[in-house]
Order: sequence, then C-alpha cells, then structure tokens
Amino acid sequence: MTTENAWNGKVAVVTGGSSGIGRATALALADLGANVLITGRGADKLAEVAALSDRIEALQADSADPDTAPQIIDAATNRWGRLDLLVNNSGAGQPLPVEGYEADIIANMSMLNIVAPSQLVKAGLAALTESRGSIVNIGTAVAQNAAPMLAHYGATKAALEHLTRSWAVELAPKSIRVNAVSPGPVKSGALTGMMGLPDEMAAQIEAQEAAQIPLGRRGVPADLVPWILQLGSPENAWLTGQVLTVDGGWSLRT
Repeated sequence: MTTENAWNGKVAVVTGGSSGIGRATALALADLGANVLITGRGADKLAEVAALSDRIEALQADSADPDTAPQIIDAATNRWGRLDLLVNNSGAGQPLPVEGYEADIIANMSMLNIVAPSQLVKAGLAALTESRGSIVNIGTAVAQNAAPMLAHYGATKAALEHLTRSWAVELAPKSIRVNAVSPGPVKSGALTGMMGLPDEMAAQIEAQEAAQIPLGRRGVPADLVPWILQLGSPENAWLTGQVLTVDGGWSLRT
C-alpha cells in the first residue's frame, strides 16, 4: 500500500481539476506533498481550487484543443522541473438518441475522451520517461454494458481503456506505468455540467442509478481518489495495464 511520503516532492498534472474527481484528486495529492497543476476551461473554478493549497497551480486550458497539450506539460515542468503523474480526467459526454447523432457532438466527445489524452501522453513522454512516472486515465463504468443514449460516451471511454492497455505495453520499456480507473455513478456534478441535463432530469437519473447499485448509494469523488493514488503511486512499480472499475457493483446490474 502507498505510504504518505510517496508523493512528497512529486509533480502531477490533473486535467479537469476544477471540480469533481479531478478536484478531489488534486487536493489529495497536494495534502500528501505533491505539486499539482490543474487544468480546465473555467478560470473562476480553477482559481477557487488553487486557492485551497499553495501546492496547486492552475492553467486555463481547453483539452479539446490539441495545441494545449505541450503548453500543459511545459507549465508543469517549467515550474517544478519534473513530471511524475499524468491524470487524464477531462472528458465529455452527452445523452444522444440515434436521431440526434450530430457529427460535431460526436467529434467533440472523441476529441476530449480519445485525442486529448493521446496528445498529453505524447507531450509528457520525455518527462515521464525521465522520472519513470505513471499515467492514470479516468474511464467510466458505462463502458461495461450496453448504454442506450450514451453509446458514444461509452464507446469513446472504452477506447480510452484500450489505449490504457496498449500504452502500458508500449511504454513499459521506458518504465512508465499506465492504468485506469472507471467510476460508476458519482456525485460530481457531471449530469448537470458535462451532460448538460436540467436539474429535475438529473435528480431522476440519480435516484434511478442509486436503486441499481448493490451497495445502495451513488459514489462520491472520495471513493475514487484512493484508487487513483494507488495506481499512480511510484511504490506500486509492478502494476500496469489495469482498468479498475469502482462503481459499488453498478456494472453487475442486469
């Protein structure tokens, strides 16, 4: 198991670090002595998180723009001189019936869930090689089952899981470990934020999902953070290519 001093002095990049799982992960890393660069599109939310710890710095960046990847990595390495952990947490999803399959919506999901992590891995390769660092991708338990209305969200996150395994093998000779955490329904604001649902519909979905979860409740970001830290920890040097579903048993529903 990871000891508290494993993160002291290490440097992490957490995309989508202004809310939900990304925010909780960044704060936990900072509490353990790591220096953390968080990214996101909302300057105000980023500033709120950065104000909570002098070990967190924020960079306003849209991960959908592939040109931002080198800027993100450079911001961390220029500030702290190294990179030990990349958490690809930013993502996109939207309920879509077949009749609503608009090319630009699908392209945006693909950009954020597949292209953006790929570009960050490319940009961070040299720094992660030097530190023998690690990558933790954030997937979704939605990808474990058929997902009507969420087919492209699930498909692009399933692609990220495949990338996780492929990168683990390709980057192993460089001693870079690559793993993923796939959360189930989590109280992170994603339904009204990323998914763009109205409050009433989001509340209905939350109640429905909670009833489907064997452990009887929706998750919270704190349920995911320990696993992200475990998979990313330099102490777990022989763990790579794993996709861990953390969902209270939700993906076992029939």
